[in-house]
Amino acid sequence: MTKQARYISTSIPYVNSDPHVGFALELVLADAVARHARLAGYEVLLQGGTDDNSLKNVRAAETAGLGVADLVRANAARFLELSAALGVDFDEFVRTGSDDRHRQAVCKLWSHCSAAGDLYKRSYEGLYCVGCEQYYAESELEGGCCPEHGTRPETVREENWFFRLSRYGDFLRGEIERGDIEIVPVSRRNEVLSFLKGGLDDICVSRSAERARGWGIPVPGDDGEVIYVWFDALANYITGAGYGTDDQAFRDNWTDAASRAHVIGKGITRFHAVYWPAILKSAGLALPTRILVHGYLTVDGRKIGKSNGNGVDPFALVDRYGTDALRWYLLRHVRSTEDADFSEERLVAAHDGELADQLGNLVNRTLSVLRKKGGSVPAHPGDHTDFWHDGQRLRTRIDDAIGSFAVHEAAEAIYGYVAAANRYIVQAAPWSLIKRTDDPSAIAEADRTLAELFDAFRVVADALAPLLPVTSSRLREIVERADAGNAEPAILFPKLDRPLEG
Repeated sequence: MTKQARYISTSIPYVNSDPHVGFALELVLADAVARHARLAGYEVLLQGGTDDNSLKNVRAAETAGLGVADLVRANAARFLELSAALGVDFDEFVRTGSDDRHRQAVCKLWSHCSAAGDLYKRSYEGLYCVGCEQYYAESELEGGCCPEHGTRPETVREENWFFRLSRYGDFLRGEIERGDIEIVPVSRRNEVLSFLKGGLDDICVSRSAERARGWGIPVPGDDGEVIYVWFDALANYITGAGYGTDDQAFRDNWTDAASRAHVIGKGITRFHAVYWPAILKSAGLALPTRILVHGYLTVDGRKIGKSNGNGVDPFALVDRYGTDALRWYLLRHVRSTEDADFSEERLVAAHDGELADQLGNLVNRTLSVLRKKGGSVPAHPGDHTDFWHDGQRLRTRIDDAIGSFAVHEAAEAIYGYVAAANRYIVQAAPWSLIKRTDDPSAIAEADRTLAELFDAFRVVADALAPLLPVTSSRLREIVERADAGNAEPAILFPKLDRPLEG
């Protein structure tokens, strides 16, 4: 990579069961950001992976009567399959339980933090939520339960290794207040700053090998302990970048990258905006520059999650409705940084009402007019209308929206432009103009209208490329065929059947 590189990652999910549509949201958001950066000319490393070494994976395997490695392998494969089903093509995919590069990276990171004097061992008793893989203070619980999962945490008493997070409060506050670590949206930034103002306690970064059933990466020099999931899991981000295995790749992919961004759900903001930068600082490594925080998908107001028993199967959605129908719904109808209630009915309505009725119908009508007129797409006469200029401005709106992690605003801008194109074709009525074969001015106006509409299709194809890459490619192919004189009508978006539910 060059110094114009962009590093972008998703979080890495626990693989105690199959993925649900909530993680599909994160995948397509990160993919849209990465595709947009590539189209802008940047070299991009897009990384994903799976969190294999969590205690919840161990317990899920025990419940299922499977070996931990077998359960993790099967479920991790499903997350990679989901990426492919959604059109997300990772440059790196790190499985923390089986990638030997990761073991090397974690051990190297541990040794550097140890050399900095930031690791020590002591006895500890705390309230631990297996679902979160997190210790909670009594004051953080809601009615004695984990605020995320609604379950009562376990009391854990062990002698563990700790990281001196308490050393880094002032440093982290300065990084965030200056914007060196940008947290989007501002509300999440303010939450992190509020948390930092309360002071930081040192955090536990290991657990007994006995409690982990021997599953995980052993603490260097202490085989009775395995490295606690967050120290282990967070290190995946630099594993894929080459840390511990390829010094030059790590400089190119991480240290010298112009941007290092993590796309994460709001429930793990603290780990990425506080714990992770502190660990990196301790090890003398470059920090992330952006933490892009999305909200949750909910069903009837409750977070979609495995533990809540309301997971929506994204594979079934893709099989029934197609990749771009699901991507469009998640990127257009879910505000990137806020919670949203998921609905199959709204997914179908968005596809049929916006993609099929607006964009698909517009393309088909325009092709029909061109076909009746005969010939290829006419050249533009040069004196552009306001509609044409709106198309040029759309590019800047897309850049601004995706650049600020408001991907839904990019989708809204595209939809607004397509709606304007539909108004434009109705007002111009080229199907009437082409009938006036003895009126040169009418034919010239029809040519201008067709030229501007096909210019609009090129603009829309470019604008959709980060969001709906398959649709973007198909639209470009339609325009190229029309340029060559083949204006056969094409159905971009067949209407969908009724939703699966009900």
